[in-house]
Amino acid sequence: MPITILMPALSPTMTEGNLARWLKNEGDSVSPGDIIAEIETDKATMEIESVDEGVLGKILIPEGTEEIAVNTPIAVLLEEGEDDSVLATFEAATPAPKPAAAPAPAPTPTPAASPAPAPQPVAAPAASSGERVLASPLARRMAEQQGVDLAAVSGTGPNGRIIKADIESFAGGAPVGAPAGAPAITPAGESPYDLIPVNNIRKVVARRLTESKQQVPHFYLTVDCEIDALLAVRADLNSRAKDGEFKLSINDMVIKAAAVALMQVPAANASWSDDGIKMYKQADISVAVAIDDGLITPIVRNANGKGLRSISEDMRELAAKARAGTLAPEEFQGGTFSISNLGMYGVKDFQAVINPPQGCILAVGAGEERPIVKDGALAIATVVSCTLSVDHRVVDGTVGAEFLAAFKALIEDPLGMLL
Repeated sequence: MPITILMPALSPTMTEGNLARWLKNEGDSVSPGDIIAEIETDKATMEIESVDEGVLGKILIPEGTEEIAVNTPIAVLLEEGEDDSVLATFEAATPAPKPAAAPAPAPTPTPAASPAPAPQPVAAPAASSGERVLASPLARRMAEQQGVDLAAVSGTGPNGRIIKADIESFAGGAPVGAPAGAPAITPAGESPYDLIPVNNIRKVVARRLTESKQQVPHFYLTVDCEIDALLAVRADLNSRAKDGEFKLSINDMVIKAAAVALMQVPAANASWSDDGIKMYKQADISVAVAIDDGLITPIVRNANGKGLRSISEDMRELAAKARAGTLAPEEFQGGTFSISNLGMYGVKDFQAVINPPQGCILAVGAGEERPIVKDGALAIATVVSCTLSVDHRVVDGTVGAEFLAAFKALIEDPLGMLL
């Protein structure tokens, strides 16, 4: 009996996907474990494997099709001994069209004479030398202001008369009243912008961020952290690397400090659920990574139990996979706390949107030299502003403040996170 291949659910949040590419053709033999297609999910482009053996008898949905609901048949696999005759009952699938808006009710008809057909615009031929050109006064004025030769314009008004729209659409024209040399107007029918299609990843990110701001009661806490000691420790550790075997970043140390602080203030390592507040026993840190298709948050698992070198290696590997679109579901699902660092772009401070169901996300700004008061005297220090966005259903203000105090202490005395 033919085996129907369905659009798989490759993540808990996936309700639909895009069929990016078929890697097998109709008539190809398929074995268990063979990669048969690439599916663009709500997080990444992923390969799907066959779990059965046979021949790919019919592709029901062509590659490039978007918004295919989970469990929709996408292909048919023939088992041993079956021929194409059994495929007659399978038809190529077409994703259901989105419902159109209901049409406005038609007005009650009233008896009336049939209207005469509207006259069709007639394009006037270019006028020969000395021949008067038919044009409206406004069109003549526009042409004079813009330096347009009316003889070169085709009129679409009555009897080929040149009207305002003809001047506006004439190549090289400019808006009424524009000075000489003004930029050319966009020709009629040409869009003034480029429309970039939105893929499934960006659609899901947009939907989840909107839901977060609408449904999660955010509040924000900010601390300034001096990082001169952290920079010195980082430089010392990197100098110990042989042949560039590792290179710690400030972000690696921020991840470690956040993980240790969560262990010191476990009430901040929590998430919301309808059944209650989940208190996590280890710090799985989601780190925001920008990709061409939007944003994704790969996870450094058990960051509290890892050394800086291990965290650095994990982040390099995860970031590379994220940009290549090859993250496995377990590598970006289920974090307990998030970090978004825009410091490398020179952003001083910002407020990040919480990644539900997590209770907190830490926004890290750029390090910059600022005047500070130390021992009653002015001094200069490298300072980073860090803002904690908090879900008030999960974490109270005092808990958020305690976490930031613990985090600040670890950043300013980084040897404490190595104990």
